[in-house]
Amino acid sequence: MVGNGAQRANSAAANDAFPLSAHADANTGPFKLAMPTIAATTTDDYPLPRRGVRWLGLIFFIVLHVVGIVGTLLYIHYRGITAEEVALFVFFCAATGMSITMGYHRLFAHPTYKASPVVRFVLLFFGAASFEESALKWSSQHRQHHRFTDTAHDPYGVNRGFWHAHIGWILFWRHTTNYGNVKDLKRSRLLSHQHDHHAWWSVGAGVVLPMLLAWWIGHPLGGFIMAVCLRIVVVLHSTFFVNSFAHTFGTRHFDRSQSARDNWLGAILTNGEGFHSFHHRFPMDYRNGFRWYHWDPSKWGIYGLSKLGLARDLRRTSGRQIAEAARS
Repeated sequence: MVGNGAQRANSAAANDAFPLSAHADANTGPFKLAMPTIAATTTDDYPLPRRGVRWLGLIFFIVLHVVGIVGTLLYIHYRGITAEEVALFVFFCAATGMSITMGYHRLFAHPTYKASPVVRFVLLFFGAASFEESALKWSSQHRQHHRFTDTAHDPYGVNRGFWHAHIGWILFWRHTTNYGNVKDLKRSRLLSHQHDHHAWWSVGAGVVLPMLLAWWIGHPLGGFIMAVCLRIVVVLHSTFFVNSFAHTFGTRHFDRSQSARDNWLGAILTNGEGFHSFHHRFPMDYRNGFRWYHWDPSKWGIYGLSKLGLARDLRRTSGRQIAEAARS
């Protein structure tokens, strides 16, 4: 198993194309000219993670879950909940969660469309509020995941178990990030600034702003417990389900050699990222749910921005390529 994984990793690394898929389909047709290129790499460019408890992160996660989940139940029991508090919680869940899927994932990690400067800033701002690191680091690790899926060099490979893919890789392993695979993103001064000062971005967007709004509506305690702590917990696990649930449950419609799967429940849990077998086969498509009725609010959000003139060059896989991949 390990030997085969290493062979697959080296084979993928030999591909000079953008490190998002080892499939020829993704590098042909409408995607060939759209995909940026980097120099060929080897597994040596991606050191294996080292075991080690990340105590600060572990304590942060424990406190978030206790305050967010237990605190919410106690708060509602003793003080009730208002429509304004619910609205604040829902807004920040949607804004931060969609900024990860529409921004960190489909705009930066995979350049599946182009967005106006205002949209890029908003997605970076609320993406930082999710406390999922900077867009540069997130994108680098995600590109590595696509290049080395299910191998030892996959930072959150489900081949090490559901728990590892979901959250264990963050809390109990120390990773070395290779920023050489995001040179195209580092050219952006805005992305570089967010990366260099991501802690300030995260606290400002994810704590200060919701607390100011909570104070304005007269519920600062409820705002902290729900719009900050509970919301971060919900959005983090929504993202983590892409790495764990979407690689464990469902059908491998487009590539039976990889663990990525399509699952309608996974799509609901992850803002549309649950059609994961399709995504791993066609990572440069702005959609995850390629059929109109597939639950994919991120796809609809990107499409809506294009109709408002705030996004353009939305990349889609042809129906012929999809049909051929499904038959293979």
